[in-house]
Amino acid sequence: MSTVAETGTGSTSRGSGSVAPQGGSRRSGWQRHRSWVLPVAGAALALVFLAPYIVMLLNSLRPSGDVVQTPPTFFPREWQLSTYSQILTDERFLNWLKTSLIVAGSSTLIVIVVSIPAAYYTARFRFPGRMAFLLLVLVTQMFSPTALVVGIYREWFNFNMVNTYAALILTNAAFNLAFAVWILHGFFASIPKEVEEAANLDGCSRFGTLRRVMLPLTMPGIVTAVIFTFIAAWNEYVVALTLMLDESKKPLTVGLTSYVTGYEQHWDQLFAAAIVAIVPVVVLFAVIEKHLVGGLTAGSVK
Repeated sequence: MSTVAETGTGSTSRGSGSVAPQGGSRRSGWQRHRSWVLPVAGAALALVFLAPYIVMLLNSLRPSGDVVQTPPTFFPREWQLSTYSQILTDERFLNWLKTSLIVAGSSTLIVIVVSIPAAYYTARFRFPGRMAFLLLVLVTQMFSPTALVVGIYREWFNFNMVNTYAALILTNAAFNLAFAVWILHGFFASIPKEVEEAANLDGCSRFGTLRRVMLPLTMPGIVTAVIFTFIAAWNEYVVALTLMLDESKKPLTVGLTSYVTGYEQHWDQLFAAAIVAIVPVVVLFAVIEKHLVGGLTAGSVK
């Protein structure tokens, strides 16, 4: 009996001893493979998102006739590097770029200046009609500029403001203001009131508390509103097509269509202009990205 028990115990110990190395080997195998599996998966995912931009870049570096040639080739048969110099010296393109920068930048500035006090007041104060106001702001976000373009044109026509920067700036600001108010309202409402009370005890006025305490804490929301508003105004097409009649005042989204018409097709210039049009958005995100990260830790224990 003791021999059998010892034998069983020995076999059990041997069995348990044989299981542990298998589990350990699986873990160690995953640890070895993880060092290259995750980077490869990340690179593949990034390639999927970057593929359209890579195709645009390659098409901008090949002659216009090569773009529509069949069968297509991934790399240009003939590399053409002069397209970008043609674009950057084209007066029409420079005017379109200027208009887009003016409209998108001004619209974003108006939205931020108006949405910050509106969101702060609705988050901190209870007043009659508060929920109705917030609901109205949310409802305005549901309307598409395309559905209202006829009324928008008629309104600016009555004010004699068709084909002006002001009309396009105010329209873009109006359609993006609701989103900014809602997102900043959530950020302001999430900050404890004790933070403001402590600032008031230290002698800060209402405006000083907003500027020195609340704005740094809501910086991620402000950055989000800036990016969303700028990109939306930068990419807007229908209202700009309707309001801006002068060729020199058209934004990039409308002007780029002039490269490919029923009479002329400059595909290489179209793709080159599209690549250049991406640069301001990338630069904006690169500049304010550090403020987004900084805002996440603002107001921490010091």
